Amino acid sequence: MEYILHLLILICIYSILSQSLSLVAGYSGQISLAHAGFYGIGAYAAALMAVNFGTPAILNLIIALLISGIIAFIVAKVAVKTVDDYYVVITLGIQVVIYSIMNNWQSVTNGPLGISGIPTISLFGVPLESKWAFLALSSVLTALVWFILHNITKSPFGRLLRALSEDEIYTDSLGKNVGQAKVVSFVISGMLASIAGVLYAYYISYIDPTSFTLDESIFILSIVIIGGMRNLRGVFLAAVFLVLLPEILRFVGMPSSIAANMRQIIYGIALIIVVSRKKKKPGIVFKNMDNCEDNCTKG
Repeated sequence: MEYILHLLILICIYSILSQSLSLVAGYSGQISLAHAGFYGIGAYAAALMAVNFGTPAILNLIIALLISGIIAFIVAKVAVKTVDDYYVVITLGIQVVIYSIMNNWQSVTNGPLGISGIPTISLFGVPLESKWAFLALSSVLTALVWFILHNITKSPFGRLLRALSEDEIYTDSLGKNVGQAKVVSFVISGMLASIAGVLYAYYISYIDPTSFTLDESIFILSIVIIGGMRNLRGVFLAAVFLVLLPEILRFVGMPSSIAANMRQIIYGIALIIVVSRKKKKPGIVFKNMDNCEDNCTKG
């Protein structure tokens, strides 16, 4: 049962990460490779506050959200001036910078040695020592993130994001502030990713830079692509599949040396199938946008 609970907690963490990335990569059409960086910011912020100052988890979560939001805003203001491949390159650079800071700022992050001894998370003075309790907390936060994203994507702002992902130039010609929409979506996505980082830090009780690498960003993006760029439910199911896949390979008795390679092969095959079956239907978002003031937020 402990093993099953562990997998369920990991599914919650990766659901938060992938669904938050879906807002940027799917709805606003910005492929970001910096998501693991914001994941790490949340984890390190919570760990440093808990270990060094003994502050409560709720305060640490708020601080993690603020730090991630500020950094995401700065990154977005720069990245929004670019398009397509250049945007991806900038987010890649930010991911490398964040990882390098975690790995080399030893006086703060303890470098490659990481941060150990992160205390058990407590809510209102009640420590959540069992995996059942932590799973309940993780499930509540996952549901909260889904509720936030669901309402955002169904709102006029969500319709604006879908419109600019279909045709940014046409959306801009309608008088919408495309740059502002991109910045806001990126900031929200980065802040929500930090929630997963806080959960991870408290759950594992130890963090180091190797958990927040570029490979992790690519893995999160793979979940979004396989699940459906604009499908929160599909992204959740993809997170379940990709988190459980290594365990399934172990369950069937495949040697670890082969299972690791097979997992990468299955990821690649799944991505090829999903991308090859995807057919873009331009203009669908704009069928009700002739009078866009009623359908999208004003620029």
